[in-house]
Amino acid sequence: MSGQISGLFQHWQAPAEYLKITTLDCHTAGEPLRIITAGFPELLGSTVLERRRYCMQHFDHLRTALMFEPRGHADMYGVLITEPERADSHFGAIFIHNEGYSTMCGHAIIALSKFAVESGLISRTGEYTEVRIDAPCGLIVASAKSNQQGEIIATTFDCVPSFVVEKDALVSVPELGEIRFDLAYGGAYYAYVNVADLGLTCEGKHYAELIRTGRLIKQAVMQQFTIKHPFEEDLSFLYGTIFVEELEHEQLHSRNVCVFAEGEVDRSPTGSGVSGRAAIHYARGELALRQSITIGSILDTRFKVQVQSELAYGPHAAIIPRVTGSAFITAKCEFIIDPKDPLKDGFIFR
Repeated sequence: MSGQISGLFQHWQAPAEYLKITTLDCHTAGEPLRIITAGFPELLGSTVLERRRYCMQHFDHLRTALMFEPRGHADMYGVLITEPERADSHFGAIFIHNEGYSTMCGHAIIALSKFAVESGLISRTGEYTEVRIDAPCGLIVASAKSNQQGEIIATTFDCVPSFVVEKDALVSVPELGEIRFDLAYGGAYYAYVNVADLGLTCEGKHYAELIRTGRLIKQAVMQQFTIKHPFEEDLSFLYGTIFVEELEHEQLHSRNVCVFAEGEVDRSPTGSGVSGRAAIHYARGELALRQSITIGSILDTRFKVQVQSELAYGPHAAIIPRVTGSAFITAKCEFIIDPKDPLKDGFIFR
């Protein structure tokens, strides 16, 4: 009887005036990704950055509805799929989270590439299939690797030009004193701090303290340093703090914990973050061209990164990082927004 009763709930239908948004939910190395597949209003503009601005101005309440509680949580992450910006790209992507909109997201690129191929949006071309995604920071070219059963088991992507802005800079942080950090760009700007300088590790037991100190450091760097992208004003902001834990481990070079947006913690090693790490290590002579290192996360999930090539990027000596990781499906969802719900736009607690 209980099965029959519960089954009747499936017959409920949303009234026509309710907004319905469907998603494909997944994770990359533990970091959630909500891929919005249908129901989101059209975003106007000819470039990804223009569409991103249009979303900020007209539909930010839908970002909060999908990222915040009760449909999401403080660490939810999402992506809006758009028409491609370039003639030879497959689609565009706008990345969203608890604070707003990011410029680059490696874990999203890894998941999007997997499901774009597995869904048939992009036809397979053998063991490796190229996926071209227009991101706010520029074109990202990925390669999705298939096994013999047709599953995508890994994605590798070449990030945008990545470079170091500051090495061994000092910032005065309330409660913490002077903190040494590196400032680098890997599709987004991060302040990189050796976690041992704070007496912490990149482990779950220090989760709350990493959030607290990460936010303090980010605010201090923003106040005391100028963040200026060489070409795009929309990219000229500090996205987060990345704590680095050096390790003596045969298979694991180090660990990352990225605290970004409004105290959000990346469960993965952070694709754009390891891109910036590669630029730092290469600039210091600690990483050779095409030498691969493995960087772990707070969950001990892992990304591989290497320096693929060098180039000049505006005033910067930059590199192209190559990052590899894997994604997994968790759900297919239909979210319903009742226009009369007083909490329809969501709420958040940190």
